[in-house]
Amino acid sequence: MPTEPAAGGEPAPAVELSGITKRFPGVTANSDVNITVRAGTVHALVGENGAGKSTLMKILYGMQQPDEGQIRIGGVPTAFGSPADAIKAGIGMVHQHFMLADNLTVLENVVLGSEPRAGVRLDFRAARERIREISAAYSLNVDPDRVVDDLGVGERQRVEILKVLYRGARTLILDEPTAVLVPQEVDELFGNLRELKAEGLTIVFISHKLDEVLSVADDITVMRRGTTVASVSPREVTSRQLAELMVGSALPVPELRDSTVTDRPVLTVTGLTVTGADGRTVLDGLSFTIHAGEVLGIAGVEGNGQAELVEALMGIRTPTAGTVRLGGENITRASTRHRREAGIGYVPEDRHRQGVLLEATLWENRVLGHQTRRPSSRGALLDLKGAKADTERIVRDYDVRTPGIGVHASALSGGNQQKLIVGREMSADPVLLIASHPTRGVDVGAQAAIWEHIRRARAEHLAVLLISADLDELIGMSDTLAVILRGRLVADYDPSTVTPEQLGSAMTGAGRED
Repeated sequence: MPTEPAAGGEPAPAVELSGITKRFPGVTANSDVNITVRAGTVHALVGENGAGKSTLMKILYGMQQPDEGQIRIGGVPTAFGSPADAIKAGIGMVHQHFMLADNLTVLENVVLGSEPRAGVRLDFRAARERIREISAAYSLNVDPDRVVDDLGVGERQRVEILKVLYRGARTLILDEPTAVLVPQEVDELFGNLRELKAEGLTIVFISHKLDEVLSVADDITVMRRGTTVASVSPREVTSRQLAELMVGSALPVPELRDSTVTDRPVLTVTGLTVTGADGRTVLDGLSFTIHAGEVLGIAGVEGNGQAELVEALMGIRTPTAGTVRLGGENITRASTRHRREAGIGYVPEDRHRQGVLLEATLWENRVLGHQTRRPSSRGALLDLKGAKADTERIVRDYDVRTPGIGVHASALSGGNQQKLIVGREMSADPVLLIASHPTRGVDVGAQAAIWEHIRRARAEHLAVLLISADLDELIGMSDTLAVILRGRLVADYDPSTVTPEQLGSAMTGAGRED
């Protein structure tokens, strides 16, 4: 869409949102939102979970229509009836929760809906070359012929970015694009964003990582409780001031304070080896012990065996060698249900695929994975009264912002879904918590709450396996740290002395001969 010159000869803003209001039953998601995004800039949108950011971006992308207000693209009033309309107008969106078909290849996902043709036939050869060109140009490292189901979270993120670039978007909406990246990859991405900006593209950047926002954004808009409360320049604010604008409090810091580590082993893993469906070894002889009151942090670039480790510990994947002991019990061949009942809590890395049923109520989601234990059951029968009462307690204790426990999980923001999951898993009084990216995609207030719940449970001798892409979180919330690379534990670090840069270097294999 051509950009009309504004008054004074300057180009019109790439995007203008004026008076945007969106209501859902029982809640107003957006109320009189006003944002102006200058062409050729990186414009950051920040706010706590439930502030209305995702709803606003869905409106801009044509997934939802506003009840009031106006959208202008390049100065021209516009109404989008669907994402296809937004794409035609040059707007592309990379969602926080990926919109990919797991059973298709990267190539098929990227071209889906805009299949390339040579005459009457599909021209996948040209599409494959184009994907490789884009992947190389922006260091996305994506193989067009891999099946998406085989990709890790970080790789899926890069496929989503590639899909938007393939469609020729001039305005890119990036929702938490760095959530799964290590520091070096974040630096590369930001370099790419600056290149895109230099070429005249416009980026709307949604993030909870305020230091990143300050480093990459030209302008920042702050949302709170569904409306815009401030527009600032990165040069005018610090991360702490930005956090205060967002949630009314200082920026939380991940830290464990006093040691609570005991000498009682809770999880003992010895020689754990897992082979993938293709015969490739994905975990190679892992051995470690987590004691009561200890948090073991695992650092690694996505796709180096973290997911397979979690699946082996939860009984989802059968190891080819090695043993897993919980306390004094060998659970190597035990079922997932048995492990759950033995006291393993689990916060999965992808809440939509593994953590909640979006079209089920909050109290039904409280029962998931805990249907054989109180308060969700009484004997062989579900205890609906008990489950509902405990869901009300989780909503209070974990500050889950919801109109009620009878709404579907899909009605909650991502951060509130995460708080519900953490509350559910902690409420079962586990002896071991497997926490895979527990604060991914949540705001600073929710982060602080989740960290505090982990600290309290650790003080009561909970053992925690913490897997995270947030290196500050790993360093601050771990008693011991290990690095996983190509399915092996290759290094151990003292969290009190290691730096994010040292961890990032070890995670990428820098300086290693193998």
